[in-house]
Amino acid sequence: MGSQVAVASLGGTITMTGSGAVSPTLGAKDLVAGLEVGEIATLATIPGASLTFTTLLEAFDWADKQVSRGARGVVIIQGTDTLEETAYFFDCLWPHEEPVVVTGAMRHPGLPGPDGPANLAAAVATASAANSRGRGALLVLNDEIHAARWVRKSHSSLPNAFASLPGPLGLVVEGAPQYFHPAHQLPALSRPQDVPVVPLVEATLDDDGAILDWLNVRGAVVAATGVGHVSAGMAEAISRAQFPVVVATRTGAGTTFRNTYGFTGSESDLIERGAVMAGWLCPRKARVLLRLALGSQTSIEDAFATRGSVF
Repeated sequence: MGSQVAVASLGGTITMTGSGAVSPTLGAKDLVAGLEVGEIATLATIPGASLTFTTLLEAFDWADKQVSRGARGVVIIQGTDTLEETAYFFDCLWPHEEPVVVTGAMRHPGLPGPDGPANLAAAVATASAANSRGRGALLVLNDEIHAARWVRKSHSSLPNAFASLPGPLGLVVEGAPQYFHPAHQLPALSRPQDVPVVPLVEATLDDDGAILDWLNVRGAVVAATGVGHVSAGMAEAISRAQFPVVVATRTGAGTTFRNTYGFTGSESDLIERGAVMAGWLCPRKARVLLRLALGSQTSIEDAFATRGSVF
């Protein structure tokens, strides 16, 4: 049993059934039929959009326990709406060389050509393979293996909805993972004792930044334009904020800058005002990291300097 892969389900499209509009009903045992796996658990049966950090921490604790008991790897099944964020959540906390792989489906079981069974089989194969060790959290869909820090959902409904700007980390070929890059895993953050609320605010045209003044939180992420630019009004609001502000780029690709522009609201100006730049992390993943750093009392500057940079 210890040499096998543990599988847990949180719900999502892969579990959905019904006549007409579908909803999550299937459990983990329904999904893994025919696959050689070890421990199986249904931890939740909810859509991806309704997942919480509390549920994810419960899934993390379960997965951590399975590896401590000897599992070769862990697969977490969930809805694809928040899959990129969950993958990064696990990547930030995962302390083991054994991989944790997240997967799901874009087509529910009642549609022609449902992709759930193939995605799950590929995820189990990836989690059990020796060459997947030391890679942290991985996302597997459509026979593509993505690194958690790079992957994003780039289409609302197609089976190949997930993409990484540098390209996939590897592919599942003839039932086995093949990687294009050597393994690399960053040290894990401490498991948080609490996970504070962190809003994500998008900077927009003619934005006065007033929304930051309304917030009573322990931290916030601003999805800024370009390489980390906001309006003068938003810059002033960042100065007034009584909580840490992390600035990411809203563009969907690329990194925030540090010292190229010098106008009010530019990246260098925001750094002088105390903002932390997210680097290569997208706003959604910056929010995950900020919540985990605050909850584990990790230095925010150190967390983003390490995880927001290129390896």
